[in-house]
Amino acid sequence: MANIKLTAELREETGKNRVNKLREQGSFPAAIFSKGQDTVNITVTAREFDLVFQQAGTTSIVDVVAGGKTYPAIIKEIDRHPFKNQVLHVNFQGVRMDQPIKVEVPIECLNKDSIRVRPSVFTQVLSSLHIECLPSDIPEYIAVDVIDMQIDDTISVKDLDIVKDDKITILTDLEETVCVLSHEREEVEEEEATVEAGEVPEIGKETEEE
Repeated sequence: MANIKLTAELREETGKNRVNKLREQGSFPAAIFSKGQDTVNITVTAREFDLVFQQAGTTSIVDVVAGGKTYPAIIKEIDRHPFKNQVLHVNFQGVRMDQPIKVEVPIECLNKDSIRVRPSVFTQVLSSLHIECLPSDIPEYIAVDVIDMQIDDTISVKDLDIVKDDKITILTDLEETVCVLSHEREEVEEEEATVEAGEVPEIGKETEEE
């Protein structure tokens, strides 16, 4: 699969006023961090970034083109406005295709809404896996089919197929729980939810205390 392309502009001017003006114009500041190299400050158009992020997520390589150069990178951090649907800043992690990189890859539990054992309660405990591999070997996501899980079954990191991939080093603890299937929670019994009769004062009964 070809790398996804993102066109950007080199950014030399800094400061709050300049940044606010960029955002008013539909763009935002970003930076590319690469080990052993100077940080590259860029400006990205919000609309184009949204389209790229939909395709790349945080695991696919993005070719950031700025100042006549191409920077292979992954989207590392996204700083969003606390209540507006607006990206404020993005950090890209520059990569070299011949050097391993550490990334977080999402775990997708397949068929969790179609589990055969009913009634039951499915709980996903771990949402992503920390791995290290060459950029070209980064999976888009890690899939695990849970349709045949039984009550009290637990799937751990060590049970995932990706553990068998010699090209990938798993950095998350292999004993960590990914998901569990348990009995449906029983409703609280009526007698536990009702105050015992002896604890309820009778209406109209006078106290003997003076």
